[in-house]
Amino acid sequence: MRFFAVIAMCFSLFGCLGSPEGVEPVKGFELDRYLGRWYEIARLDHSFERGMDFVTAEYSLREDGGVRVMNSGRSGGLGETSEAEGRAYFVEDEGTGYLKVSFFGPFFGSYVIFDLDDNYQHAFVAGNNTEYLWLLARTPQVTDEVMERFLSQSSALGFDTQSLIYVEQPVGLPKEQP
Repeated sequence: MRFFAVIAMCFSLFGCLGSPEGVEPVKGFELDRYLGRWYEIARLDHSFERGMDFVTAEYSLREDGGVRVMNSGRSGGLGETSEAEGRAYFVEDEGTGYLKVSFFGPFFGSYVIFDLDDNYQHAFVAGNNTEYLWLLARTPQVTDEVMERFLSQSSALGFDTQSLIYVEQPVGLPKEQP
């Protein structure tokens, strides 16, 4: 449990604000619709999630107007669940999907939502450079169409989609319907 939190703190220490060239945050963002549980479908490898599966992120409002971020996952093969709690705040206005996230003290990293479907079922998220990329969804699996769009768009923006990790999620949960 503490391992995940310690690793998340490392990301916050070395993270910085900004976004990769060409990556633009979505406009018309509605935080209330984004809140709740998201499943991590795919990601680029980084130390703070290495070996994790069954990864989810739960977003809720904080009393200070920010967003509570609760990440959880299971260490591969061990079945040991880890959690990390962080906080996020808008970098620009609340209608722009660009937040700064911290899991440790005053150190923040970028959270740039660069694609979000109209129904808030899929989100393509980047960090401050092309080494940080996530596909999040409201269901533990996505359609081939969503995956193809994610791969195509991310590759065109300079992300190394050949190095993506496809996150194992619990079996028996509903798959998104086309």
